[in-house]
Amino acid sequence: MFEGFDDARITVDDVTINLVHGGDGPPLLLLHGYPQTHVMWHRVAPTLAEHFTVVATDLRGYGDSSAPPTTDDHRPYSKRVTADEQVAIMRHLGFERFRLAGHDRGGRVAHRLALDHPDRVQALAVLDIAPTLAMYTTADMDFATAYYHWFFLIQPFDLPERLIGADPAYFLRRTFAEWGRDETAFQERAMAEYVRCFTPATIHASCEDYRASATIDLDHDRADIEAGRRLACPVLALWGANGYVGRRYDVVDEWRAWADDVRGWALPSGHFVAEEAPQETLDRLLGFFTDDG
Repeated sequence: MFEGFDDARITVDDVTINLVHGGDGPPLLLLHGYPQTHVMWHRVAPTLAEHFTVVATDLRGYGDSSAPPTTDDHRPYSKRVTADEQVAIMRHLGFERFRLAGHDRGGRVAHRLALDHPDRVQALAVLDIAPTLAMYTTADMDFATAYYHWFFLIQPFDLPERLIGADPAYFLRRTFAEWGRDETAFQERAMAEYVRCFTPATIHASCEDYRASATIDLDHDRADIEAGRRLACPVLALWGANGYVGRRYDVVDEWRAWADDVRGWALPSGHFVAEEAPQETLDRLLGFFTDDG
């Protein structure tokens, strides 16, 4: 699925991150979302690699990356720790400054990375998310119904882990069916990889990712707001026209609360824009990252 790309595993502070990289040109880091792996980029990465040196990682706790032990405050799965790790990976590959795109959970890591490391990120694309703090603080029955997993996955260990673990393949496929709008978009090879990587360790780690988002990540976001800290780079927001985020939020306006230079478009898809609308995703990403110079 990543023809011409090289596989690599890089260890940072005893955590090993799995990734693929390929292409030529300025560096571009791609971060996946839940419940996926770097494989979610397989329909767009080869073309992006014609213009950029593309790096697509498995976040800590996902895919074939390490799932380190957690703590009571969920700090090991905070977006800050995960973002710092991604910066270290790019530095290891020789890239001090790069373009950055993140979908779903990867978009939240990318948001934190660009805030904490403004000198590293040349341009930021966030796919099918509104800012975490905005989503939690506007939650109501409609939100809780559509995003029930936000409240299910943050329940104390080991309730969600046990329930998902009873039939992980069913939970995974049900999630894709509910969040997506085109079941034919998910190639069987990709789906097989998502199922393979949905293990007890990654199920637990992904729950920790969500627990961190509902606790320590909100503390970090509030501290940024109080300090007046904003995104220094241009921001592109893309979302599925047939998904929940675009229906619920003025996505561009929500990101303008965090950045001055924001542009955005709806794409003809559900949540999984890079697989459901790959050509439209490519067109917008290439236009944005190429215009950024």
